[in-house]
Amino acid sequence: MKLSDKQIEVLDTEGHLLVIGGPGAGKTTISILKAAKVAASLKPSQEILFLSFARATISRVIEAIENEHDIPKAIKSRINVETYHSFFWRILQTHGYLLGLPRPLSILTPANDAIALSAIRSEYKADGKLSNAEKAEKKGKLHAERLRLARAEGRVCFDLFGSHVAELLERSTRLRQLIAARYPIVILDEFQDTNTDQWRVVQQLGLAGTLIALADPEQRIYDWIGADPARLDQFRATFKYNEIVLQGENHRSAGTEILLFGNDVLTGKFSKNMYLGIEIKTYPSNENEACTALVTQTYAARKRLVELEKKEWSLAILVPTKKMTRAVSDVFRNPLAKMQPIRHSAIVDLDAAILGAELVSFMLQPPSLFHLDGVIDLLCNYFHGKGGDSPTKSALQQAAGIRKAFGLYAEKKAAGKPLPKNSIIVPLLQTYEQLRAIALTGDPDQDWRSVRKIMENGPCIRLKEVAIEVKNLRLLERGTQLRQELSQDWRTFRRYENALNITRQAFVREHFATQSNPEIGVIVMNMHKAKGKQFDEVIIFEGWPRYVKKKIVANPDRIVRANLKDNIDDQARQNLRVSITRGKQRTTILTPQEDPCVIFM
Repeated sequence: MKLSDKQIEVLDTEGHLLVIGGPGAGKTTISILKAAKVAASLKPSQEILFLSFARATISRVIEAIENEHDIPKAIKSRINVETYHSFFWRILQTHGYLLGLPRPLSILTPANDAIALSAIRSEYKADGKLSNAEKAEKKGKLHAERLRLARAEGRVCFDLFGSHVAELLERSTRLRQLIAARYPIVILDEFQDTNTDQWRVVQQLGLAGTLIALADPEQRIYDWIGADPARLDQFRATFKYNEIVLQGENHRSAGTEILLFGNDVLTGKFSKNMYLGIEIKTYPSNENEACTALVTQTYAARKRLVELEKKEWSLAILVPTKKMTRAVSDVFRNPLAKMQPIRHSAIVDLDAAILGAELVSFMLQPPSLFHLDGVIDLLCNYFHGKGGDSPTKSALQQAAGIRKAFGLYAEKKAAGKPLPKNSIIVPLLQTYEQLRAIALTGDPDQDWRSVRKIMENGPCIRLKEVAIEVKNLRLLERGTQLRQELSQDWRTFRRYENALNITRQAFVREHFATQSNPEIGVIVMNMHKAKGKQFDEVIIFEGWPRYVKKKIVANPDRIVRANLKDNIDDQARQNLRVSITRGKQRTTILTPQEDPCVIFM
């Protein structure tokens, strides 16, 4: 792209920089060019460090670097792109002992963190039913247990990465200098969304090195996990810096008025009746017609993109809640009125699928390693951890019920007595015996599918649920490291001797992977997960009110909570603006005609 005067100023300005610009302003592109310019003069052992939040954003930045043909390959290799988590973890692994952490350290993944904390969470009612004092007490117990797991067992959860690294850097001038010597310039993507601990780390990095903070204050949508509206002012107050504002730039959706509409959403003052590239459509407030409207709009958008004859097009369906992501995915798989299914990928929370995959991989192992006690442990882990930080009482009760039923089974078996026919262990045992009898082939994908199919078609409803969740994973596609390692395990032992450990390690690697497949085709996700991404077209689909006797009795899955004007706040407007501006060519908003989104009223 042709550089503007302000972008050239970014290239030429030295020292700490705060670069502000809206969606598509070219913040990332100019920061890459800046990194390349600086990298050319670095010492042989030095690199530019580019930090961002999500792996999808990291992948897009890496792709953008690779596509910059004017940057020599040797210079590209000196721009190190990472997530905050992966950077922090490298520091903790090497220097965590200075805080008294044991060696070696291991990662407590989100799913296993949920399992480890399930006993504490089971002591309390749902958060919505807790008093402020009870919430504080619960939070304190959870934090204390996470600290104990880190200090006593060396298992560190992601939530502690930032605070531990901040403490290390605050206490060690030498460590700050070592990092600055390796990374003299650090680029901070989406800086406005840094939480308190990340900001503590940034302050320490800025004492010895140079910071380039990229920010759009109107895209701050993570207040609920610690982003602070005052963050940019804190940067200004802390560092001697230059600030450059990229105004009037829009490289993402050039030729449309998508960004103008997104900015008007922020102010609540719409400057036009119609915006080029924006459509707001309504549908009747009932499930069947709502879903039919979404499917037909998706057909139309897909047809437009296919007709462009673009090799890899993308269409995002953005919804307000995680629950709605799954619901839309189900609709696309099985649309009403004999409409054709829509091939798509759904970006859902994978805690349940990851824990389910552990169970499937355990069942791949030979009978000597695949035993009932292990199945029970992993199945209880599944119900303890599938809800992540917010487990349901029913899931925790399921785990307790399985453990209790298995205890009774063991007692009856030791006494030579039959198990009650209504025991939940009876159907589980039937599926278990079918799995032990399966003939494996050595093809990980085929064997994985065979195990999952027996679980899905067997009489045990709990194992059936696990099998359905595991369908959300795509880790055994040809060429993946997990597939290769399982294949090697089979070749070495003529069986899957280490399938469970191999699978667990694969998911740890997945958390830190910087390469991911480009998001192409139809993708369904909630609105928060769209941050940092871009698509050829976007459809934003919100829920509809539920009526009883012509009165609204429930209004879930709305862009604004309950679709009430009193609930319109900065977060709702910013979240909607981010979603709208993900579209490069067109953004379509689907809202119920009887109770349309209050932001547009």
